[in-house]
Amino acid sequence: MQIGNHILKNNLVVAPMAGVTDRPFRQLCKKLGAGLAVSEMVTSNSLLYGSEKTRRRANHEGEVDPISVQIAGSDPQMMAEAARYNVDNGAQIIDINMGCPAKKICNVMAGSALLKDEPLVSQILKAVVGAVNVPVTLKIRTGWDKNNRNAVMIAKMAEDSGVQALAMHGRTRACLYMGDAEYDTIAAVKQAINIPLIANGDITTPEKAKYVLDYTGADAVMIGRAAQGRPWIFREIEHFLKTGTHLLPPTVEEIHTVMLEHINDLYGFYGDIAGMRVARKHISWYTKGLAGSASFRHNMNTLDTIALQQQAINDFFAELKTKNERLVYAEAEPELVELAA
Repeated sequence: MQIGNHILKNNLVVAPMAGVTDRPFRQLCKKLGAGLAVSEMVTSNSLLYGSEKTRRRANHEGEVDPISVQIAGSDPQMMAEAARYNVDNGAQIIDINMGCPAKKICNVMAGSALLKDEPLVSQILKAVVGAVNVPVTLKIRTGWDKNNRNAVMIAKMAEDSGVQALAMHGRTRACLYMGDAEYDTIAAVKQAINIPLIANGDITTPEKAKYVLDYTGADAVMIGRAAQGRPWIFREIEHFLKTGTHLLPPTVEEIHTVMLEHINDLYGFYGDIAGMRVARKHISWYTKGLAGSASFRHNMNTLDTIALQQQAINDFFAELKTKNERLVYAEAEPELVELAA
């Protein structure tokens, strides 16, 4: 798959998720098979460029190319400035957020709220594309609600404005993350445009990835919640798409190693205290469904030092390793987090 001058190693993309797709998570997913990982959304408000959170979200040190940064806002000129700012700080692809359904985003007419205002959408797309010399991509939903699915119109507008790839979640703004994603609208959009289309929504297994690609004709799939605590899902999907067969699930030893690498990156990225707190949710996702994990996760939230956190992890996995078990995941979805989808 190609976006602008960037040729991706495959057609598997990590969805942007607020509080999840930080640099350590993006790097890990790329290492385990993702062809592209989109950052957490960065505000278009220039007054916030100096904040610690914004600086951290704009930190791509050591990250594998291409670096895609998602920006959010509703003012065309501010969005253009945000695009330039992030390109100056290493972004190689600018992704525009018109898919987030969160109230705090939609209340300021950003994210998926923009789908209600097609003239403003056009202004933002043209302003951002005109502001930078890197590819611009767009993330949308199928529409505002089930009676107002205008994704085909928005997609054509995006292509006409110079957007070079489109990602689409198979729900409306009103659906949030409830119910099942629908793929008919994604298929209709694929028929209407010539730029690459990335399908998103409820893609939790290799079989589901293949089904969505076949059903919609999309060029790629985007994985969000299913990668939480399961970053190897990308290599599993890639293998299945190539061979029609399944990789063996990761061993307990491998999941232990991957988790420790991840949380140590979190400590380094956020600092000890903040890193330990961010690590808790990832540890919970990694261990969900394993024997004895409920009490382990409960205890994890009471630990207040890195040393105690790591010791608890090592003790838990040492007990699992004695059983020489392979990790088998149920199909239950990970805990819902606020997403910049």
